[in-house]
Parts: sequence; C-alpha cells; structure tokens
Amino acid sequence: MQYLFDNFWALTITGLTLGAVYALVALGYTLVYGVLRLINFAHSEVFMYGTFAALWVVTFLGGNATGSIAQVIFWIAMMFVAAMAMSGLIAVLLERFAYRPLRKRNAPPLIALISAIGASFVLAEIMGLREKITGWFGLDTPLATYVRNSRNNAGMPEIITPQPVFTLGDYAVTNVDIFVIVGAIAIMIMLDQFVKRSRLGRGIRAVAQDPESAALMGVNRDRVIQVTFLVGGVMAGAAAAFYMLKIGITRYDAGFILGVKAFTAAVLGGIGNLRGALLGGFVLGLAENYGSAIVGTEWKDVVAFLLLVVILLFRPTGLLGESLGKARA
Repeated sequence: MQYLFDNFWALTITGLTLGAVYALVALGYTLVYGVLRLINFAHSEVFMYGTFAALWVVTFLGGNATGSIAQVIFWIAMMFVAAMAMSGLIAVLLERFAYRPLRKRNAPPLIALISAIGASFVLAEIMGLREKITGWFGLDTPLATYVRNSRNNAGMPEIITPQPVFTLGDYAVTNVDIFVIVGAIAIMIMLDQFVKRSRLGRGIRAVAQDPESAALMGVNRDRVIQVTFLVGGVMAGAAAAFYMLKIGITRYDAGFILGVKAFTAAVLGGIGNLRGALLGGFVLGLAENYGSAIVGTEWKDVVAFLLLVVILLFRPTGLLGESLGKARA
C-alpha cells in the first residue's frame, strides 16, 4: 500500500495512458456488439495487425529519434495511416469472409462466436508464420527485415524521445503520455460525433435498435454492418499506433491479452455504449496499476480479470449501461 501512495501520480498517468489504448480497442467490441449482438473475439488480432503496420512503415521510412520535427510529424502521420488502414482492412475482411456467410444462413450466435475464435487463431498464426509463408514464394530474403524471427518480439525504432512537460508529484509527465491520452479522447469525440450526426452513424444506431424496422425504412443492413466493422477496425488501428509509440514492442500474439482486457473495458463501461468504452478503458487502466501496486505486478492481469468477474456479478450492464441503439451518442 505504501508503494501506491509513494508512486500515486506515476501509476495514475501510466494507467490512463494504457487505459486510452484499451478504450480505443474496446470501441470495436462495442460497435459490433451493439449492431450484431456478437462478441468479435478476432478484434484483438485486428489490433495486432495494426501494430505491425505501424512498425513496418516506420522501419521502411527509416524513422529514428534524431529526425527533425517535420520528419517526426511525417513518420507519426504515416504510421497512423498505415495502422488504421491495415486494421480497417482486416476488420472488413473478417466481416466479409467469417461472419457474413453465417449471417446469410441465419446461423445461431454460438456458431458466429466459434467462428470469431477460429478467425482469431488463424490471423495470429498467419503473422507468426510470416517468415515461412514468404519463404514459399522466395521472398523471405528481400523481406527479411519484416519477416525474420516471426514468432519473437519485434521492436519499433524510437521516433519520439519522451521529454518531461510538467510534473505531478514526483512523476514527470512526458510528451508521449500527453499525446496518447489527449489523442485517444480526441478520436473518441470524433467517433461520437460521427455516430451522432452523420447519415451512416444514424444508420448504425437504427440497425442497433431495430434491424427489421431499419430495413423497412430503407437502411442497407449489410452496408451498415460493413461500415461498423470498418470503423471499429480503424479505432483499433489508432490504438495500435498509440501503443507502439508508448510501448514500442509487438509480436504475433500481442493482441490476445490486450484484447481480453479491452473487452473487459467494454463490459465495464457498458458494452454497446461508446462513451462507456472510453470510461471503462480509463477505469481499467487505473485499476490495473493501483491493484498491481498493492498486490504485486505479477498479479496485474489477475486484477483486470477479477474486475471483470465483479462487474458481471453485480452490474452486468456496466457503469453506464446503455445500448448503442438507445444511447445519445
């Protein structure tokens, strides 16, 4: 407990930073569940592919911490574009090949859930076997920088050197901390306004609330579902870019634990509620850090999953508890 008191601000800021990543990934779970009542467990791999896209584009462009301000801005912009494009593409492909055929056949929800778990393993193993896959086509040598040691950790070159901006207690809040937290909130606000004000956003809410009535009113359900997966994937890509800026390391199974925690954040805030996902992510990040400070860092994951169990037991609708169809967002 004394460690918590002595390092309160450090634990708080780092918890909010990690919570921002959880929140953005949780948005994908929330959007898909709100529209399809489906837990897309493959969404964790959508995030993972985004981390590799960010890593590869920075490596390809030769990013490093000695670049000028203009170069750093360019590298950051490109890694966000690459990560969001890659994750959005993977999410759309998932919907097209893993879920849409089942939906056309009116498959039970359990079948879709099994398909999601299977797709998760397939996507992870494809990334983990990328060295062998490229070897089949004779591309493992020219692409060695991107595919070698495919089952080990892959580190991204540092392009932003963390610099203290101001101090809270004994913790120096860095430019990277501020960028991740403020950036996640800004993206969340943009998504909130998209769902609230745009025509596609109204279509998403309509399908989430009553698919049959929405179809009778001329809403193209398949298009809305496709857009929902795309938007959720783009959010996961943004989370992946922030994650690589802060953590800087990924691997083929990096999405598994983080994806489960993001799902926990979605449930914590109220799955199907966009603002709840943001709140749940921040609460989970703080709870993890505070809990690990009390019981030990080796129990960090246990704290997160224990929180999920408690929420499901005592407030299964989450902290905010509105569905996407009924939410003001």
